[in-house]
Amino acid sequence: MTRIQPGWFPDPSDGATERWWDGTQWTGSVRPSGATQLLPPPPSRPRDSGRRRVPVWLWVVMGVVALILAVVLSPIVALMALVVLITGIVALAKGTPTWLKFGSRKATMAITAAAALVFFATGSVSAAIYPTSTPVETSRDRAAAISTRSPSPEPAHPSPSPVTTTTEEVVVQPVPFERTTVEDGSIPRGQSQVATAGLNGERVLTYRVTTVDGKETARELVSDVVRAEPVTEVTAVGTLDPPPAPAPEPVAQGSGCDPNYADGCVPVASDVDCAGGSGNGPAYLQGTARVVGSDVYDLDRDGDGIACNS
Repeated sequence: MTRIQPGWFPDPSDGATERWWDGTQWTGSVRPSGATQLLPPPPSRPRDSGRRRVPVWLWVVMGVVALILAVVLSPIVALMALVVLITGIVALAKGTPTWLKFGSRKATMAITAAAALVFFATGSVSAAIYPTSTPVETSRDRAAAISTRSPSPEPAHPSPSPVTTTTEEVVVQPVPFERTTVEDGSIPRGQSQVATAGLNGERVLTYRVTTVDGKETARELVSDVVRAEPVTEVTAVGTLDPPPAPAPEPVAQGSGCDPNYADGCVPVASDVDCAGGSGNGPAYLQGTARVVGSDVYDLDRDGDGIACNS
């Protein structure tokens, strides 16, 4: 038998076109009859000489992967198996085809049994891997948990930031005046008088005060100014001596007056008292007299040299 080489030939199904012959069979490439421009022929596909066998190790790997996926996705696989199981039971009970289209009753029974087996297997695996039940808590366990439970600490409140303020404080203080004395010959000795009155001065102190949350924490002296100088107090002390007392005039003998007294007549008697006093005489001094000798009648009671002046 002669083998026809690949090329364009009249299409057996349509005389107006040409179809490409790949040497063994007609292809899907066509062109108008009599076309001058050649279309590139489609690549010829080598014919399979036979089905290749899958290596054993590939089957093992695929099985392990499928097992891992079944374990990991056991809840989903169990749900899908449950859907197939319910669908198969409904199909067997009603004898009508379902959306799965099992084909025959035997196929339905086989698929339903396989779905039941897969459902129970994956359900057991899912329950073992993903436990959902929790142990029942007894009253004793609850009491033990309460007794051993440590009190929850109170939430810590953030402490507010301290408020720091700086102000200036002005303090006015007096400056004490000094005292001094001077002698004055126009003032009798033993007497004194203020010649210049003393006056306190005035000092102004300025402080920079720092407070934190209302409490003073620092005080710094910024300035110290004497606004008014103090005035010194001057006291004049007298140095003038009094003039000497005039000498007593001599009393003539037989005049009846005691010569120990002057500027008044003190009678010579056994006892002399001040007139108007509490004494009982028998003689009395009318008015006062200056003691120039011995106060024989004790008339100068206050010792100032004048008799009967108190």
